[in-house]
Amino acid sequence: MTTIPSIADISQALETVILPDTGQSLVEAGMVQDIVIRDTGIAGFSLVGAKTDQRDLLISQSKVAVLALGVKDIWVKVIEPQITPPVQANPMQSQGKGIRHVIAVSSGKGGVGKTTVSVNLAVSLADLGAQVGILDADIYGPNVPLMLGMNDFRFGADQLSKGADGKDIIEPAFNYGVKIVSRIFTQFGNQALAWRGPMLHGIIQQFLSTQIHWGDLDYLIVDMPPGTGDAQMSLIQSVTVAGAIIVTTPQAVSLLDSQKGLQMFQSLNVPVLGVVENMSYFIPPDQSDRRYDIFGSGDGTKTVAALNLPLLGCIPLEIELREGGDRGVPITLSKPESASAQALRQIAKEVMRLLP
Repeated sequence: MTTIPSIADISQALETVILPDTGQSLVEAGMVQDIVIRDTGIAGFSLVGAKTDQRDLLISQSKVAVLALGVKDIWVKVIEPQITPPVQANPMQSQGKGIRHVIAVSSGKGGVGKTTVSVNLAVSLADLGAQVGILDADIYGPNVPLMLGMNDFRFGADQLSKGADGKDIIEPAFNYGVKIVSRIFTQFGNQALAWRGPMLHGIIQQFLSTQIHWGDLDYLIVDMPPGTGDAQMSLIQSVTVAGAIIVTTPQAVSLLDSQKGLQMFQSLNVPVLGVVENMSYFIPPDQSDRRYDIFGSGDGTKTVAALNLPLLGCIPLEIELREGGDRGVPITLSKPESASAQALRQIAKEVMRLLP
């Protein structure tokens, strides 16, 4: 059985990667942060402040050094040092001290890739320099922890503290530069829940309340369950939603259900930022230069005509997109050069433009 290296082992390996202009190692220069190693053998770290002309070389050398330890895979998140402007308060009913924008990612039906979009949007926004959190509001079918490599994490003593009123305060989990909260992390874990509306409303309010120490965030991404039920109403009643994103596929049945979700947000005066067309076209793994509109997308024209919304982006069907979600490494980190990752990153840039 292969021995999984420790964080110290990875740090030591990265000491062999030398900056060409100063002769310092990455570790000596303070450019290595947030080293993680999972039981699955996947490792990662944040590379802070690398010069543009050195970035590719340093990433390549870092991967060689860490892979030599026997890890299965390694991702490197590049972070640009920047001065973050003061966070403006978002007028929210139950928490809004330091969260500027709450974004609901919704879908009319299940299976359209809403969680994939939510996770990669959050990671991309963080990669672009924003302070980001993600709330897994799909209480019955939470998948955010799996796609962020945190499915085995549980809230413990390290995440608990006492507030001034004596109540427990929970620190969110953290990975890939994103704060994460899901009912998977609670005592309920992965067990099936047969809850009615009031209990569902209660846990969503708890996750949005001051009991969760979200801190200052530019964006809180809320991964909604499919449909237009209790969870959607609980969110909208509990916080001020800056904007909603509707995820759909080009199929007629998905577009039909997306129209219902759109009508719900409009009836509750929630701004809809636009639509993301997932599974827009298929790219064969052995023919990356080809694409097939299996569902008749037409570069989103079908979706735009059906929903009359701005098109935020079209995400192709790629095997790497599914593989990244299954093993807990978002494609925007594992395969940033892929068509899917580039589309998702462009969607994040558009969100930042709409909600600066």
